[in-house]
Amino acid sequence: MRKNLFQAAPEEEAEINLTPMLDVVFIMLIFFIVTASFVKESGLDVNRPDAPTAVKKENANILVAIGANNEIWINRRRIDPRAVRANIERMHAENPEGAVIIQADKKAFTETLVTVMDSARQAGVFNVSIAANEGE
Repeated sequence: MRKNLFQAAPEEEAEINLTPMLDVVFIMLIFFIVTASFVKESGLDVNRPDAPTAVKKENANILVAIGANNEIWINRRRIDPRAVRANIERMHAENPEGAVIIQADKKAFTETLVTVMDSARQAGVFNVSIAANEGE
C-alpha cells in the first residue's frame, strides 16, 4: 500500500501559553503596590493663604484641617476641639517621626488655630507647621 505524502498529520492544537505573561503582570502589580506613595488628606478643602517663604515638608503624617467655619478635621472626620489632643497623641504614637501640619482656611479664626497648635504641643508633638501656598 502506498502512503500519500500529502496526507495531513494529526493536527496539534496551537495555543498560546499565557502563564509567563500572567507572571509578569502579577509581579508588576506587586511592584506598583509596594512603591506607590499614598497621599494622606485631611478630608477638607482649605483655601490656604499664600506665603513667599513656604517650603515643602516631607514627614507630614498628621494633617489637621480647619475649615472656614472653624470645624476641625482629622482623617476625614470632624473632631471636637476637646478631642484634638487625644487624636494627635494616638496618631503620634503610631508614627513618632511624623510632624503635625495644620491646614487652616483663610477665614478661620486665629483662636481655633492656636487651640489646635496648643493641643499638638500638649500631645508631645513639637514639630508643628502651618500649611500655606507657595508665594511668587
